[in-house]
This record gives sequence, C-alpha cells and structure tokens, in this order.
Amino acid sequence: MNISPSLKKPRVSWQAVFSLLIFVFMYLPILVLGFYSFNQSPYSATWQGFTLDWYRKLFSDDRILSALQNSMIVAGCAVAISAVVGTLMAVGLARYEFPGKKLYRGIAYLPLIIPDIAIAVATLVCLAAFAIPLSLWTIVAAHVVFCLAYVGLVVASRLTNLDPHLEEAALDLGATPTQAFIKVLLPQLMPGIVAGCLLAFVLSLDDFLIASFTAGSGSNTLPMEIFSRIRTGVKPDINALSVMLISVSAIVALVAELIRASGENKTFKE
Repeated sequence: MNISPSLKKPRVSWQAVFSLLIFVFMYLPILVLGFYSFNQSPYSATWQGFTLDWYRKLFSDDRILSALQNSMIVAGCAVAISAVVGTLMAVGLARYEFPGKKLYRGIAYLPLIIPDIAIAVATLVCLAAFAIPLSLWTIVAAHVVFCLAYVGLVVASRLTNLDPHLEEAALDLGATPTQAFIKVLLPQLMPGIVAGCLLAFVLSLDDFLIASFTAGSGSNTLPMEIFSRIRTGVKPDINALSVMLISVSAIVALVAELIRASGENKTFKE
C-alpha cells in the first residue's frame, strides 16, 4: 500500500504580513492620488476617463508657476548658505576642541527635533522684535535654520569615515591649513555635502508651516499655494501637482542616497 507523503503547507511569516500591511498603509494613498490625477472628471470621487489635461493645465497656470519660482529661489538660497556654513560647522566640531563644544553641538542640531511650529513662531517673534518686514528673504532666513542642521549632520557622518591623518600628511608636506582643507578634505567631503544639500533642498521645497509664518504679501511658495486651493476641495490639477512633487522628491532623495552610499563605498575601498 502506497502512502503519498503529506504536502507541506507554505508558511507565511507574520513579519511578511505586517510589512505588507505597513507598505499598503503608507503608499496606497499615493497610488490613489496618482490614479485620480488622470481623471477627466473635475470631481475626484467619480472616474470618467483617462486624460493628461490636468498636467498640461499646470504649466499654463501663472499662480502655480510664480509659486514654484518662489519655492525654487527659497530652496536654492537656503541650501547654498547652509552648504557653506554647515560644512564648516561639521568640520569645526569634528576636528577642533574649544570650550562649550558639547553644548554648541547640541544647540546646532536642535532644529532636527524641535517642532516646525516652534521654529516658525520663534522666527516670527524674532523678526517682529527687530522690525524686519516679512518678504521672500525672511522665508530664506527661516529655512536656513533647519537646512543648516541637516547639511551639518550628513557632512558630520561623512567625516567619521575619513582618515584624519591625510590632512596631517598634507600639512607635513608644506600645505597651509586652507590648502589642506580645499585640496584634501573638501573633495572627500563632497559626496556628503551634495547628499546633505539635496536632502535640505527637498525639505525646503516641501515646507509649508515655517514659510506660512514668515512669508510677506505676494511671497507665496508652492505648498502655500496648494493649501490655499484645497480649502474649496481637492481638484485633479492639485492631484497632478502633488504627484509631480512626490516624484521629484523621491528622485532627489534617491540620488542623495546613491551619492552618499557611493562616497562611503569609495572610502572603504581606499
């Protein structure tokens, strides 16, 4: 009598199920948003066919283009300032000893954990105390506060993987401290600087709360323009704009991570 061996039932681990549920919870709203951005109906609740008109409409909307220009100016200026100051801050904290260093490090990275609403209110109170009129440049100043911390943190993490003896060797060979920094240290820090700048650029571009507190009249950024439009309901053109912002943010974040990872791999190989 032949007895067929019992078939083993496939086991599904609870970790896999939990991970799947988390990913569905995180990304299903984005998929729904992208789906309705191609909807012909001006009302997102009903599907009436596929169209690209809402994407074309964005590029002929003067208010959207103006807000996008303001956001690019704010993000570009804030990141440029933060790249220089944040890099110098990270190098100073890693390479030099001075009184109050630990306290300064804690204060420098404090914007990473302070709620945005606190930064926004504090910046607004400071500007009012010095009678500084609100404008596009006050948004830049406010964004430098948190962009500086992000750039400094990424550059500092890059510094931990570098050999400090390379600078000492350059100094022993006759280079000045400035030459050692520019020709030896800065090229090695460049992947971390670029990654930190890309991260700070995305955060600045997406910021709404701080910008809304520090913006002057006629200085709307793109998130502020989106918020002003969704008060009357979410239209497919806003869905399309949101999909474009998510795509750009994801691409920039991916590029930043690839640059950071390639820089670390290059350091380990050397």
